[in-house]
Amino acid sequence: MKRLIPLLLLTALLTACGPSRQLTRESQYGAMYQNMPVTLLVMPPINNTTNVEAKELLYTSISQPLAEAGYYVISPNLAMDILKAESAYDAELFVDKPLRLFKEYFGADAVVFSQIDDWTKRGFGIATKIRYFIKSTTNNEIIFDRTCDLYLDLQENTSGNSGWSALIGLAVSALNTALTDHIVAARKVNGFVFEDIPRGKYSPDYLKDGEITVEPKDIKKTVK
Repeated sequence: MKRLIPLLLLTALLTACGPSRQLTRESQYGAMYQNMPVTLLVMPPINNTTNVEAKELLYTSISQPLAEAGYYVISPNLAMDILKAESAYDAELFVDKPLRLFKEYFGADAVVFSQIDDWTKRGFGIATKIRYFIKSTTNNEIIFDRTCDLYLDLQENTSGNSGWSALIGLAVSALNTALTDHIVAARKVNGFVFEDIPRGKYSPDYLKDGEITVEPKDIKKTVK
């Protein structure tokens, strides 16, 4: 009995310290494989910030990474014109509503929503926090859901400078931050979020990428 107790403790310790199960595209986004959407409609973002430009800036950059991942994305310009004409520009009106109308009108298998919770200049950079979720137009199920908390650091490297040189460097950094197109931050967030999305029908990896490892659903990044 005395020998058995240490053995049990050792077994428990090795189990606790063993490798954790890796996340894969299929384990994290299984609903995407089950629904297999081909055509996506990107809705204008839901803007929960005071930055009035954030909505337009983000909307123009969401389609590209989805198209690169193998999905047919309805032209955002065409979609925007139609949505505005039908008084459907505010995506928040449809989040909890049946989406079959978008299937009938646009031929979309799923609708891409985004929700901007932070988009501010902070220090020498831009802070963004955006949630993306994709809903099936057939059953209204959320088949993809991910949040990215990203800080785009635009500060110039002033190490080794002193006195006026350092002050000038800081001033230039501040100016660059003020003038930098916020679309750069949006593109980086989109890239990180959709990097792990299961590949669509028009990708050579379609239905072959389920075992590829992915990052957690909610990610936090600081990038230059």
